[in-house]
Amino acid sequence: MDSYAVIRTSEPLRLRQALIPFVCIVVLGYFAYHAVYGQHGFISWLDIQNRIDTLEHQLAEVEAKREQLDRQVALLRPESLDPDLLDERARAALGYGGPNEVVIFLEPQPGRMQTPR
Repeated sequence: MDSYAVIRTSEPLRLRQALIPFVCIVVLGYFAYHAVYGQHGFISWLDIQNRIDTLEHQLAEVEAKREQLDRQVALLRPESLDPDLLDERARAALGYGGPNEVVIFLEPQPGRMQTPR
């Protein structure tokens, strides 16, 4: 009888040994990509932090403006009403002058700042 020799190659074994590290690298790459560029990744986190800084700056501006308006409103309340302030604001808003006042209109000069008087 003829004996048949079995020929074995080591290539399937090499492929099997390389398959597990390759799958691990692919999975690690997938998670690393999404950790940086994903919807909740590092880049999105930086965008959110930038938006938070912008909104906090806007909030500080709005709060400062509100405090200024609150101070002006407090000056116009009846218990703290200043007649001179009321007269000044009414004349500025309505464009009126007193009967014994002289109004001088000045032409604005270019390059010169207007100073309130």
